[in-house]
Amino acid sequence: MGELNLDQITTAYERDGYVAGVPILTTDEAADHRRRLEAAEAEAGSMHYQSNVHTILTSAAELATHPRVLDLVERMIGPNILLHNATYIIKESHTKSHVSWHQDLTFWGLSHDDQVTLWLALSPATQESGCMRMIPGSHIGGVKHHDVTEDENNVLLQGQTIQSVDESKARLAPLAPGEASFHHGWTLHASMPNNSDDRRIGLNVQYLATHVRQTKHDLDTALLVRGVDEYQNFKPAKLATTDLNPEAVQLQADMDRLYRETAGTM
Repeated sequence: MGELNLDQITTAYERDGYVAGVPILTTDEAADHRRRLEAAEAEAGSMHYQSNVHTILTSAAELATHPRVLDLVERMIGPNILLHNATYIIKESHTKSHVSWHQDLTFWGLSHDDQVTLWLALSPATQESGCMRMIPGSHIGGVKHHDVTEDENNVLLQGQTIQSVDESKARLAPLAPGEASFHHGWTLHASMPNNSDDRRIGLNVQYLATHVRQTKHDLDTALLVRGVDEYQNFKPAKLATTDLNPEAVQLQADMDRLYRETAGTM
């Protein structure tokens, strides 16, 4: 795998609010990380939308701290980087799960928008399987109004939806296994159901600059993964060193409940 063109990728990200198709893993590496995830699911149940999985699964911890990822994140938000959350988002084959048009930062309670999200594919993310769609340049306009909706098939906790999006401007962001996209917290994005014969598996990771803080409470956790943290705005978290350690699993369950409470109110 060749060197990344950091300048080219950063330019596209700054212009469009996202960049897709960035090679992070080889096909074999992606297959191995999928195998490790599914082995954990066989032991502990579904990992879909469980927050802070990097604290209980070594595969997630390795991916969230991958040097190729952090090199890009550093170009996007600066040299001092916090790993705030990591979550597998899994659409089972031939299901109605979808994600409505939204902006991430509207419901996370963060003080600043020095933030970027990684989405790393462990199975094909195609138009058929419900890959993400993005509105290029939408990050520039800041926060948009979201309506809270009730839709049992919407992956988002509140079904938060931006109405009247001009879908003619939408662009698909397909990913092969091992490829990633990065998007800004104000970038409008969505995804459709998975109509393919395979699971659509991605690891979703949020990174923050160290000066960012949680405004809703003082219980949130984060982990310094590059640089220095002069602010100490978050309680410390720990990367998994073994899979499904019972003590770590209990702490992760508490963090997952806190995340749902935090993101469940706008």
